[in-house]
Amino acid sequence: MSIKQIADHFLEANKILTEFIADESNFQKIKEAGDKMISSINQGGKVISCGNGGSMSDAMHFAEEMTGRFRENRGPIPAVAISDPAHITCISNDYGYEFIFSRYVESIGQKGDVLLAISTSGNSKNIINAVEVAKIKGMFVVGLTGKSGGELADLVDLEIRTPMSKWADRVQEIHIKIIHSLIDYIESNI
Repeated sequence: MSIKQIADHFLEANKILTEFIADESNFQKIKEAGDKMISSINQGGKVISCGNGGSMSDAMHFAEEMTGRFRENRGPIPAVAISDPAHITCISNDYGYEFIFSRYVESIGQKGDVLLAISTSGNSKNIINAVEVAKIKGMFVVGLTGKSGGELADLVDLEIRTPMSKWADRVQEIHIKIIHSLIDYIESNI
């Protein structure tokens, strides 16, 4: 890999971030998602997050910043990422991988909770199943997607989509900025 190839990573990331910033509706969507999460938390609810691979890491990062702290000392905010390996392997073995998130949402999700569903393609079957269960339970669903938004685009209550990119890592780079903005917004307004 050459210096130019390394630099190209940053230039492409900058281009996609610039495109995201240019669409002011993205900031309104982040605010709306934060307001829904704050409303849920203020009424005794919680935020459940889920994703696969790097998106699972993002879901975990969101939850740990909420229960811990982001920038300021404050009380813990109720959030949980579906990431327990025993749960995931149990459900995968007994029911199938496509149910690892939906079974968890079915077990602890409640009306008024919020599901943060993260999928770079928008087509992950296990995420789609979780969204469908959340909707049945009366939860508000925020989807972080990329590319075309996939099937999730039409299923979630609020979609925040990154600009089109061939690669999932570019999508994830915007997702983490969205997540940090959400946490900061929630922490500042709760």
